[in-house]
Amino acid sequence: MSSAKEIIVVGAGIIGASIAWHLTKAGARVTVISDSGAGGVATPNSFAWINASWGNPEIYFRLRIRAMTEWKRLANDLPGLPLAWCGGLCWDLPADKLEAYAAEHSSWGYGIEQVGREQAAHIEPNLAELPDLALYVAEEGVAEPVAATKALLADAERCGARIVTGTVDTLALSGGNVTGVVVSGATITADEVVIAAGAGAPAIAAAAGIKLPIETPPGLIVHSRPYKKLLNGLVLAEKLHTRQTAEGRIIAGSDFGGGDPGEKPEATARALFASMKAMLHGAEGLEFDFHTIGYRPTPADGFPIVSRADAVGGLYIAITHSGITLAPAIGLFAANEILDGERDPLLAPYALSRFAH
Repeated sequence: MSSAKEIIVVGAGIIGASIAWHLTKAGARVTVISDSGAGGVATPNSFAWINASWGNPEIYFRLRIRAMTEWKRLANDLPGLPLAWCGGLCWDLPADKLEAYAAEHSSWGYGIEQVGREQAAHIEPNLAELPDLALYVAEEGVAEPVAATKALLADAERCGARIVTGTVDTLALSGGNVTGVVVSGATITADEVVIAAGAGAPAIAAAAGIKLPIETPPGLIVHSRPYKKLLNGLVLAEKLHTRQTAEGRIIAGSDFGGGDPGEKPEATARALFASMKAMLHGAEGLEFDFHTIGYRPTPADGFPIVSRADAVGGLYIAITHSGITLAPAIGLFAANEILDGERDPLLAPYALSRFAH
């Protein structure tokens, strides 16, 4: 770069924070704009599982594996990042599907191990009911989502990024290019604008005539009060996914994305909490604290959108449901593409243009 590019990142969740951090480290002058503060809207309601687990084609598995490696690189570059490679114990599929998943992912190089009741009890001694067959992946982990986001933004700010709290009214346009954003009536100009605003992204992109095909399904997760250590890692059981956070809270959803809150979310949350409590030995004193309902920004085909918007210049889009797993890779790849025009081959399937009709 001959001179530092001015980049605006709209959104301060884990994806926006990672992109802003990588851009700042690469020498760009970055302004982060968020109306909700560090952590954004979806990130605080995340189960925060880092994995390359089942149900995806190999090409997407490769992106997720790379992202897991990038988490380790990021942890080296940013000491104190709240990251734990605690392992994941999974039996939320029928036995034949568990075995097929294990065989497929083992052939792809995933460190997956089939375990029985005795091994499962060794991995998670406080489980009240043990599976006959489970899968264990020691290399899976968690990042405490809000703390990780705050750490990235604080380090970006220390290196010169500017954090602006405010609502983006619209995009500034000139001659078919996005030239900045309008925040509370004031225009902030930039060479490029990155929309990483999750569920809020479609309304912002629409100002440039860009349609983002995104769904925002709700996901309910319950949180206990901090408690003594009961869980070592992630537990992905039938109808209940749970883990214990760094501050000792046990959190759970009917799946890792959180389940449907239904018409009575408080009652749904209480029932889920009761199921979680019954699942654990030593949980007699565990107390319900609160539940969250996150609206997960999910592109229509379930896969990320990470690319420039072809129809208009100066606009980059980064939206994905799997934000926690993918954040460090998306941050790195997006920064490289924005600043140097180099698109990583792992992003090839995930351009916005795939939705053009």
